[in-house]
Amino acid sequence: MKGRVLVVDDEKNMRWVLAEALGAEGFEVEQATDGKEALSAVAEDEPDLMVLDHRMPKPDGMEVLRRLRAGGSTFPIIMLTAHGNVVQAVEAMKAGADEYLTKPFDLEELKLAINKALKMRTLAVEVERLREELDREYDVEGIVAADPKMIEVIENVRKVALTNATVMIYGESGTGKELVARAIHTLSARADKPFVSVSVGALPETLLESELFGYEKGAFTGAVTAKPGRFELANTGTVFLDEVGDISPAVQVKLLRVLQERQFERLGGTRSIEVDVRIVAATNQDLQQLIADGTFREDLFYRLNVVPISLPPLRTRADDIPLLVAHFLEKFNAGAKKISSEAMEVLVTYQWPGNIRELENTIERIVILSQGDKIEVEDLPLEVRLNTRACPITSEGFVLPEEGVDLEEVELDLIRQALERAGGSAPKAAKLLGLTAKTLEARMQRLGL
Repeated sequence: MKGRVLVVDDEKNMRWVLAEALGAEGFEVEQATDGKEALSAVAEDEPDLMVLDHRMPKPDGMEVLRRLRAGGSTFPIIMLTAHGNVVQAVEAMKAGADEYLTKPFDLEELKLAINKALKMRTLAVEVERLREELDREYDVEGIVAADPKMIEVIENVRKVALTNATVMIYGESGTGKELVARAIHTLSARADKPFVSVSVGALPETLLESELFGYEKGAFTGAVTAKPGRFELANTGTVFLDEVGDISPAVQVKLLRVLQERQFERLGGTRSIEVDVRIVAATNQDLQQLIADGTFREDLFYRLNVVPISLPPLRTRADDIPLLVAHFLEKFNAGAKKISSEAMEVLVTYQWPGNIRELENTIERIVILSQGDKIEVEDLPLEVRLNTRACPITSEGFVLPEEGVDLEEVELDLIRQALERAGGSAPKAAKLLGLTAKTLEARMQRLGL
């Protein structure tokens, strides 16, 4: 099908003629007899294009046009009238019509107008997608690496990108899993199609299901119109599922069906929707352990784990840190600022529990707060200076720096690091700090976390 067209006209013969002509061209045609019926049909499920009669029982075509545009509908609308004049045409175009034709019109003229409007709509959507991509400042060359382990990762990314294979990316929080997923998409044949990212761990189960698969009008309280899900929006492109280990068993079943059959139903719907999407998933968890615990389906694991890619933590990539520092200094417009060899040594020997994300945030903070043209050790955050060879941990504990420390700030930084390494889980963070969950919670409240 070339698309779904809603024909709105109170004349039965005109609706029949248009439906026959457009159906013969490969369009799926739906009909509405008046403005009220048209607005209801759009609320149920928006068409790809509307052919709208000007004069109808209230609301008339102009009122329907204004309501749709005011409500945010952007699909093309072609106005038809038997009483056309220049003033009405200008009024319709200002209200948001894409074309204005006067009855009687030539069917070939209408077909031409429809194809033109749909083409312009496709171009507009693509331009917006590209603008969003540029706004993200994404560049596949953003994967900065010299470490042999990361070079191997990049080589595997280039190989798998040329296929449609499902990819599972493993790595700690902050290692750049989404960056790798975007690289796979950008280097693939789907590069000019949508890339849709979903952080599944950040959404509750009910919201996640509606976000992934969409919902029909009335599916739940507040569902006043139908809404497509992320899989529909990503059709012909790539869906990136981050933190896939956090998906509930119920949603895992629907995801497994998408992987097996490439189809699903919206929440509250009965119509199967087919999609052509590539799935790239990521996790910072041990999925094999989750399978053993009974919280992750083994059949879903094998569907997702077709090509596994593991990202090494930054603490094992010391040779990459100077390259990454230079990259982020340029990204944050450091200008003439240079980093001293002593400060670089501290950065290289720090363990980076938050990985590349933590390094990026650290460099941004330094660029903003440091004075002068050279970044020295004292310009680095306290937690970085305390956890390197410059401030070693001996059998007696931390060595107190010459300038002293703010004990509360050290405690705050260590709790933040523990939470980052634990992926936001307070019980896991408490275990890293040698505390009970209740004690950590009390300290977090005292420190305002």
